Amino acid sequence: MDKILSILQPIADPIGLKIKSVTRALGDWFLFVYEAVVWIPRKPYRLQNLFRHMEFIGVKSTPIILLTGVFVGAVFALQTSKAFALFNADSLVGATIGLSLTREIGPVFTALMVTARACSSMAAEIGTMRVTEQIDALETMAVNPIHYLVSPRVVSATIMTPLLTAMFDLIGVIGAWFVAVHLLQISEGMFLDKLYYYVDMEDFIGGLIKAGVFGFLISTISSYQGYVAKLGAKGVGWATTKAVVISSVTVLVIDYFLTTWILELFGKVVV
Repeated sequence: MDKILSILQPIADPIGLKIKSVTRALGDWFLFVYEAVVWIPRKPYRLQNLFRHMEFIGVKSTPIILLTGVFVGAVFALQTSKAFALFNADSLVGATIGLSLTREIGPVFTALMVTARACSSMAAEIGTMRVTEQIDALETMAVNPIHYLVSPRVVSATIMTPLLTAMFDLIGVIGAWFVAVHLLQISEGMFLDKLYYYVDMEDFIGGLIKAGVFGFLISTISSYQGYVAKLGAKGVGWATTKAVVISSVTVLVIDYFLTTWILELFGKVVV
């Protein structure tokens, strides 16, 4: 037994240390999120700071959301119509695209685009403030750094991500409609009729709920990674990379659980 333990110990020790590190980081993140949420309703509100972050996350992300949405819808229409043509089911192209965009593709792609464009900037900006001791200066001036830096970003991302998702859904359907009707000669009446018949308001609302959750998660993850950055410029770069990777993976993983919950919430069939 001692011989077996001596063989396994070099393997088990690094695994144990990694599990301990991940668990501690997860606990620190939960405490960070709790503090950020608790500080949201407290004065001073700093509305100018909030609107500035809403503009950066929402308004300035609009072009990339529109560009991505129109081509995602166009490509999806192209692939769906080709596949459905094999079964003479061209009439279901509109419904399939509408359901896919509102339920899954819209909120997930929007969250990933916001992560790539805005949340990476969050991590880099807060990380730079950490390594240059600007956060310490805020504490010296009796300004809570989480209240000043993190809470406005969390609120802004949670509000703006669903709005960007609605834009993504709309422009995606328009792009799909153009390709399906004008390029692939699918009946416009069938496309719009099935889209209207099968896509319910619950599907759209469910996608917006997902987007709000995604916005909250990616903003807190990115802010936390920047907040705990160290080791100078290299640490800021590493924190930004971790923020984007962890946020993207979290969106894809949490999407499954949110989908299950939303389908049950609205009485849809869970397969």
